[in-house]
Amino acid sequence: MTEPFENAYRYTECGLDNVFLRDLPVVKDKAGEETVTIPYINQLHRVIRLGLALKDTGLDPKELRFLRTESGLTQAELAEVVNKDAQTVGRWERGETPVDRSAETLIRLMALEDLGEEVSVRDLAIKSVPSATAGPHIIDASNPRDYRLLAA
Repeated sequence: MTEPFENAYRYTECGLDNVFLRDLPVVKDKAGEETVTIPYINQLHRVIRLGLALKDTGLDPKELRFLRTESGLTQAELAEVVNKDAQTVGRWERGETPVDRSAETLIRLMALEDLGEEVSVRDLAIKSVPSATAGPHIIDASNPRDYRLLAA
């Protein structure tokens, strides 16, 4: 598949298909071959989490799994927080059933709280609406010490 963004690296290693790192510096290995190195991975994942938590449409299954795992929670632990059973969380993450909107709002709030961000519950609840497609998450990677979300 051709990358839809010029000078962008599709960062599928995070478990998401729609994260693009624009202007990521290219490094040459000992043999002189260009390689991709992603420094400051925790910073990058913080920006991805922020983009997911604030996106204007509902979370897709992979995005939900990313937020859960980045929060350090098992499916059972997340299920306990949102008052569901672990099988339900598993079904959400496999795309078998849609995520409960109230649970999604709470998951987004937890992610934002972990990141030290404040946001209106009302605003998040409005965003927790399923969408037919997951839009791209574009991150400016030209300065890996300061990743910046360009679009989510």
